[in-house]
Amino acid sequence: MGESFIQSLFADRLGGKNFGKDTKIYKFEKIKRAKRAALLAHPGVELIDLGVGEPDEMAFPGVVDTLRVEAGKPENRGYADNGIQEFKDAAVSYMERIYGVKGLDPATEVLHSIGSKPALAMFPSVFINPGDVALMTVPGYPIIATHTRWYGGEVHNLPLLEENNFLPNLENIPTDIRKRAKLLYLNYPNNPTGAVATVEFFRKVVDFAKANDIIVVQDAAYGALTYNGKPFSFLSIPGAKEVGVEIHSMSKAYNMTGWRLAFVVGNPLVVAGFANVKDNYDSGQFIAIQKAGIYALEHPEITEEICGKYKRRLELLVDALNSVGFSARQPRGSFYLYVKAPTGIKGGRRFATAEDFSEFLITEKLISTVPWDDAGSFIRFSATFIAKGEAEEKRVISEVKKRLSGLNLEF
Repeated sequence: MGESFIQSLFADRLGGKNFGKDTKIYKFEKIKRAKRAALLAHPGVELIDLGVGEPDEMAFPGVVDTLRVEAGKPENRGYADNGIQEFKDAAVSYMERIYGVKGLDPATEVLHSIGSKPALAMFPSVFINPGDVALMTVPGYPIIATHTRWYGGEVHNLPLLEENNFLPNLENIPTDIRKRAKLLYLNYPNNPTGAVATVEFFRKVVDFAKANDIIVVQDAAYGALTYNGKPFSFLSIPGAKEVGVEIHSMSKAYNMTGWRLAFVVGNPLVVAGFANVKDNYDSGQFIAIQKAGIYALEHPEITEEICGKYKRRLELLVDALNSVGFSARQPRGSFYLYVKAPTGIKGGRRFATAEDFSEFLITEKLISTVPWDDAGSFIRFSATFIAKGEAEEKRVISEVKKRLSGLNLEF
C-alpha cells in the first residue's frame, strides 16, 4: 500500500511530510538502547543507573494517606479547573516560610499546574509571536525552546560555563537579540550542573529584565534541594516580582514526580496570562492530589530528610570519583554531580565527546550516566540511584569505584 495521505499533513513544526523519517537517534534513546544491549551482553551483572533524573523513593506516608482519604470524598471528584484556593493559600505560606518571600497575593499571584513541564510549555503561547526570542541556558531543560520555535519564535542559547560558575553571561547578549527577546529561562539550582544562583546574580537578572523589557521564568524544580544554607528564591530579590515568575514543583522536593503538581508564582499579569492559556489546555489536577500537595507544603521536614539523603550520597560519589581521577566537587544544589568528561584512557581508547565516554561506561562498566556536550564535554551523575538505606548506598558507590579504578583516565 502506498504512503498514507496523513503523512503529508503533519505540521511543519514536527517535520511536515518527513515526520517520523528522521534517522537521528536522540541522546536519551541512545542511552536506553545502550542499557538494553549492555544487560544482554552481561547477563547477571548489576547495571548501576546513575543517570536517572527522578527520586528513587515513594512520596512520604503522610502525603499518600492524605491522597487516600481525599480521593474518597465526593466533593473532590469534579474538575479543578485553575485550582483550589486552599492550594494557592498553602503555596503562598510555603513561599514565606521556606524562602522568606512575603506579600504574595494568593488570589492573583499563584496558580497550580499539572507539573512544571506543562507550565514551561505554555509560556511561549502566552508571549511569543513569530520573530520573538526566548533566551535559554544550555545545557538544560529544552521545553520553552521547543515551544518557542513551534510558535515561530527564535531561541538564543546562553552557555553555562565552568569559568563563570555555570551562570549565564547576560552582558554578552547582542543588542538586536535583546530588543526582540521576550522570555529569559533560568533554572537554579541547576540541572545538570548543580550550580546555585547567587543573590548578586539574581539582582543582575532583575536589572537586565527591567532594562530590556524581558520576562523572567525561573524554574525552581530543585529549589528546596540545597546543601549550603537556607534556600532562597528569585522572588526574594527586590523588584523580581515586577519582571517575572518562579515555578515550584512537588516532584523533586517531595518525591512526587508522577503526581504531576507544581505552581507558578510571581507577577500577577504573567500569572493571569498563564491562567488564560492553561484554561484552554486542561481542567486542572485532581483535587485530592492538590490536597495531598497541601499536606506536603505544610511539612517541610520531608524535604529536609530527602536533602540529607542526597547530600550523603553525593559526598560518597564525589570521594569515589575523585579517587579514580575525576575532579568532582560537591554541588550546592539539585541531586546531580556534573564533572568534566575524560578525553581518553592513557595508552588506549579516546573519547571525542562526553557521549562517547558515557557509552563506554554503559557498555564496558555497566554504569549509566547522562552526557552533555552543549557547553564543553561533561558527564552528569545522579544521586537518585536505587538503594535502600545507608549500607546499600555505600555498597553501590563502592561498586562504582571498583569498576572505574585502574582506568588511568586522561582529561
